[in-house]
Amino acid sequence: MSAPVNTDAMSNPGDRVHAPMPGAEALAEPMRSRWSPSIFDDRHVLGRDELIRILRAGQWSPSSGNLQPWAFVMAERGGPSHVALVEHLSRGNAGWVPRAAVVIITAARVAADPADPDGSRVKAAALSYYDLGQAAAHMTLQARSMGLHAHQFGGFDKDAVARDLGVPEHYRVVSGIAIGRRGTAVEVDDRDREREQRERHRRPLQDFVHGAAWGSPWGEEAR
Repeated sequence: MSAPVNTDAMSNPGDRVHAPMPGAEALAEPMRSRWSPSIFDDRHVLGRDELIRILRAGQWSPSSGNLQPWAFVMAERGGPSHVALVEHLSRGNAGWVPRAAVVIITAARVAADPADPDGSRVKAAALSYYDLGQAAAHMTLQARSMGLHAHQFGGFDKDAVARDLGVPEHYRVVSGIAIGRRGTAVEVDDRDREREQRERHRRPLQDFVHGAAWGSPWGEEAR
């Protein structure tokens, strides 16, 4: 059976640069058509049921022995948490991030909760970051399966956002996931328009896949 056609990839001029590059066309949907646009429709609103479906994907991702060492702040466009985030965005993100329907601010649990008698069951912070990353990936793919796009970003003052949102000290703010529907290029400035049209590339497998030992290529693709 042939792979489904990615009709979204042809919905706007210039989308050809985001079509699957060699190797990616063999991936299953929604991985095959996933990419990170920088132009969102600033009139699009996500309903509560849609947001819950996206969060369910994170809830049921691999959970580190069911510790689920993550937390999210739902910064819906125009809401108080969104206002707090926008104030602390980097220059490069200040133009495009506020246009998304929602930004999911992610946090990893890095220490025990002093108020929780059972909170001592905490794994190393590195594993919490690992599991948070899996939850974020699952939510990203769930959003894509719903016809939405997600763009991960880290360019904001995380300490300031944590302070303004009251994030407890045993959690560490890590990233943001901007989610929404694509907008049109005429609505944004040249900087964000150029970002949108960058052609997608990835390093070849031989650069990061090792075999018998580190530095020893693995498999036919890496030769």
